[in-house]
Amino acid sequence: MGEEKSNVVITEEGALSVKKLTFWEAAMIIVGANIGAGILGLAYSSRKAGWPILLMWLIIAGVFTTVSMLYVAETTLRTKKPMQLPGLAERYVGKLGAVLVFISVCANSIGCMISYTSGSGEILAELLGISPTLGSLIFTVPAVIVVWLGLKATGLAEKFISTGMIVLLAVIIGVSFLSGKADISQAIYTNWTYAVPVFNVAIFCYIAQYAVPELARGLRHNARALPKAVTIGMLITGILLALVPLAVISLTGPDNVTEVATLAWGQALGSWAMFVANIFALCAMMTSYWAVGGSMLTNIVDMFKFKSENHVPTRLISLACVALPPFILAYSGLVSFVDAIYLAGTFGGVIMSILPALMVNSARKNGDMEPPWKCGWYSARWVQVLIITLFCAAALYAVLDLVGILPSGW
Repeated sequence: MGEEKSNVVITEEGALSVKKLTFWEAAMIIVGANIGAGILGLAYSSRKAGWPILLMWLIIAGVFTTVSMLYVAETTLRTKKPMQLPGLAERYVGKLGAVLVFISVCANSIGCMISYTSGSGEILAELLGISPTLGSLIFTVPAVIVVWLGLKATGLAEKFISTGMIVLLAVIIGVSFLSGKADISQAIYTNWTYAVPVFNVAIFCYIAQYAVPELARGLRHNARALPKAVTIGMLITGILLALVPLAVISLTGPDNVTEVATLAWGQALGSWAMFVANIFALCAMMTSYWAVGGSMLTNIVDMFKFKSENHVPTRLISLACVALPPFILAYSGLVSFVDAIYLAGTFGGVIMSILPALMVNSARKNGDMEPPWKCGWYSARWVQVLIITLFCAAALYAVLDLVGILPSGW
């Protein structure tokens, strides 16, 4: 598949500088980006439909999102100049594509960060006995510092925090099933009336499409590692996304699941579990904030064609655009935690199902070079049409749900 001569992609330096990532730093950026607010809202948002329906949608959404991410990966490897999604979309689809993908990135990123900001505030209020606003501020400051420091700092931080997060999660899931309090039959039920909205939340949980150009930038010295890092990161994500709601619903039953799952975990297993689960939750939201916030910042630099991401005034303005709107909206009373997840996943998903397919098709005709790696059979037109149809149908359901024609998932 592709030329075997070299594993290195020729690079032209642009506004976005190239910083090397290792394979596991790249894979953990995917895990860190994905395992955030979505995993905490999954049990609540799937409680009416049932865990088997959630598992089905996690597999479908995971496979199709991974394929879409690999389209983006091939597109980046055909392009000499490091670009974010708006730059790639403008190059291969046109100005409208750039505008649409930028709107999608911003809507999705702000939706994510609203849920991280409000979720972290609730958790720190519970743990420290402070106001949710102060809790959100305590969370946001270190999150913003790492975003300011850039891609390499994010990669290192993701690798260590994501690994610790997986260990914490393994402990609490294991204890949940060994405690004698869990009853898996409480989670094994299906109600297809509420099935479709769960797909939209599942899409949101695989939010890391926006991180692919970042990974491509960091792995240009080892291009064949890029699709492997994406696939391994998504596989780890899928396993964790399936296990958390199974453990929570098995412990509490569908009627007692809280909107932020860790609160229900603590109520069922005791104060130590509340502490461990909430530390995991804060790590999950922090790693996602780093990945999503960093991606949004470089997307702003790319979209508005700023001279360099390392120019301090440019970086300050871009960082303010990343950090302030989610904080303001989180405390405006306009958007709830799970609603932010649902809407961001739905409408971001539509654009991110269509644009990567158009981009890879165009890059194969108009790209700068043949890459060391290319997508296989899953880039066939029928697969692309299937992905676009599924994501657009989910968005149509969301619109009909919003206006009260179809049933809400929660």
